[in-house]
Amino acid sequence: MSIDPSLVAHLPLFAGLDTNACETILRDAHSLRIARNKTAFEQGEEVHSFFLLLHGHIRAAKMTPAGEQVIVRYVSSGEIFGVAQAIGLMQYPATATAVEDSVVLSWPVTAWARLTAQYPLLAANTLKTVGGRLQEAHSRVVEMSTEQMEQRIAHALLRLADQSGRKNEHGIAFDFPLSRQDIAEMTGATIFTVSRTLSNWEQRGLIDSGRQRIVLREPVVLRALAETVPGEDKRAVGKN
Repeated sequence: MSIDPSLVAHLPLFAGLDTNACETILRDAHSLRIARNKTAFEQGEEVHSFFLLLHGHIRAAKMTPAGEQVIVRYVSSGEIFGVAQAIGLMQYPATATAVEDSVVLSWPVTAWARLTAQYPLLAANTLKTVGGRLQEAHSRVVEMSTEQMEQRIAHALLRLADQSGRKNEHGIAFDFPLSRQDIAEMTGATIFTVSRTLSNWEQRGLIDSGRQRIVLREPVVLRALAETVPGEDKRAVGKN
């Protein structure tokens, strides 16, 4: 089935490319549905495809040698993922799992060299995305090394809100399931610490939370908490 270029031409992957270029690139793509909790690929699997998420959300998670899962990031609609070949990897460095029923475009890895040689902008756009994610990873390393747990949790939720949050009358909501265990795996916290922190924030009116659901009611206050200087009285931040 042919794919209408107008559906994807506005996405970052196709920035600067004309309609003919988009049509040519899309000829190699196939549309796939990935059911909730099913994977697009597994960590360590030989690279076979690269992907563009059209609908839904994908969780990229990495298993450590100690057997602990770390959530690397959530992929939102319009983003590329699984582009291991762009950085010279022969195996996927993480597992990509649909957190809700999702639709992706998939290209065979054999098309990468040909398409990027024909359309250097495709490679440039991909590397720009990869570079942004590398910068995000650096920020997370600094957070893990220097910040207290409450700050790390606030930063993680705010980062998600910036990437895929949706404003409503109550604040900023996430349109995909997000559990306390997920937040723990994003921040290196225990689920007990995450639960205690979120419960405290809920009592203060900063968030609403339920079963795999979180709404940031006061993102400005949460951002102030995230940026608290060591030694500063956090209780005074956002206090009425």
